[in-house]
Amino acid sequence: MASKELLDHCMELLAPLGPLRSRRMFGGWGIYAGDFFIAIIAFDQLYLKADAQTRPLFEAAGCAPFQYEREGQVMRLNYFVAPEEAMESPALMDAWGRLALGAALRAATAKKPPKKSKSKPKTGTAKPGSKMATKRQA
Repeated sequence: MASKELLDHCMELLAPLGPLRSRRMFGGWGIYAGDFFIAIIAFDQLYLKADAQTRPLFEAAGCAPFQYEREGQVMRLNYFVAPEEAMESPALMDAWGRLALGAALRAATAKKPPKKSKSKPKTGTAKPGSKMATKRQA
């Protein structure tokens, strides 16, 4: 189980991202910036959300992916351990937290269905006095 002290420390580190909230999950914690899920605290580690755009940055920094075993298979999620030096201060964590927030925003945008058009379909009948009605009368 992840400690409340670690959660408090991570919330302080990520505070520059804006209003945060946490939620208990699977013996650990989930951290949200607004409505966006940006981090997991599990196995006494802070894991930040990543995607195809940010994964190379986490890998280049030597950050390990979030993984666990289920039914004999290793499962990986798009979260990476925060760099050790970033765990020292909010200023050092800022860039990494923003990468996590960006990945969460992109994930949320990708899930949204396209908006339906609000324009009314054309029925083919012209209103009296309109250019279309005048052309049809000619």
